Parts: sequence; C-alpha cells; structure tokens
Amino acid sequence: MTLTLASRSGATIIGGMLFGLSRKVATDFSFFLAIPVLIGASVYSLWKERASLSITDAPALVVGTVASFLVARIVVHWLLKFIATQSFVSFAWYRIAFGIVILVTWWQGWIHWAE
Repeated sequence: MTLTLASRSGATIIGGMLFGLSRKVATDFSFFLAIPVLIGASVYSLWKERASLSITDAPALVVGTVASFLVARIVVHWLLKFIATQSFVSFAWYRIAFGIVILVTWWQGWIHWAE
C-alpha cells in the first residue's frame, strides 16, 4: 500500500509558493500542469477500454466530456477567486480531519486497503 501525504495539486502549489509565487499564480500553475496529465489519463483509459466501446457510446462520451469541462471550469474559476483572498488553513484542517477519518475506518476494519 502506498501512503500519499500530499496531493499533486497541493505539492505543486506549496512548491510554487516556496519559490516565491503568489497563491493565485501557484494555483494557476498547478491547474495548467494538470491539463496534460488529465488528457493523457483520459486517452489511456479510452485506449484500454477500446474493446468494450462502440460508436453508440460516442454521444454519451461527448456529453460527459462537455459537462465535465463546464463544471470544472466553473469550479476552478471559483477556487481561483477563493485562493486569491483566503489562506490554505481551512484546507489544511480538512486534510487532517479527512486523514483521521481514513485512519479510523482502516483501524476499525470498515475499509480494507488492498492492491
């Protein structure tokens, strides 16, 4: 099992800030950095599932892609505004609380982590 202590976006934002970027610019950079990764992961997933896909799936894929893009655009726009005026303290407390929830569910045996 691999334990991830920080998200990719969190690591790139904090790294950018350590190199002198503002929160907003570091967050912009993090999102721009994610674009090729997300496109690559999508193409790879489609390639892996090519045998089970048919032309009748195309409309659903197009609608899902467009809807995802629009929702992501709205959320990222809101997040960039939020980041420009707020600190990361609330996010840090959220990560700590969520980490505790994950550990408790693991210790109680409610979730089984297996690869």
